[in-house]
Amino acid sequence: MTYTHSITVPLSWDEAVQNTREALGEQGFGILTEIDVRATFEKKLGAEAADAVGDYIILGACNPSLASRALAAEPSMGALLPCNVVVRRGPDEHETTIEAIDPQTMVQLSASPAVRDVADDADTRLRKALARLSELQEQSP
Repeated sequence: MTYTHSITVPLSWDEAVQNTREALGEQGFGILTEIDVRATFEKKLGAEAADAVGDYIILGACNPSLASRALAAEPSMGALLPCNVVVRRGPDEHETTIEAIDPQTMVQLSASPAVRDVADDADTRLRKALARLSELQEQSP
């Protein structure tokens, strides 16, 4: 079972992170949290662990309207929010991978039709954001 939607783009690390933020914003997502995994590993585990993971950031993306609907339908859904989006680039890689949680995993944990509707909407928006990233990299010189 896959639990993410993933694309790989030939963008620099900084371009990929910036374009990911913009593409999510176009779909109504703001970034609530940001975890710099590389920096955390370096601080807690040392430079070797940080170098092994490479550039790796987790963006906690939230669309307030969708979150409100999900929590109204099932308050426990808060344990699955925000939607995590990972931007990562291994130490010897020349491309950057962007992965977004597949909101359909929420549906597998809930029988609520309202949660299914929210997951469908979030899924459409996250897929559009990833498609936008693909379009942007195709437009790059």
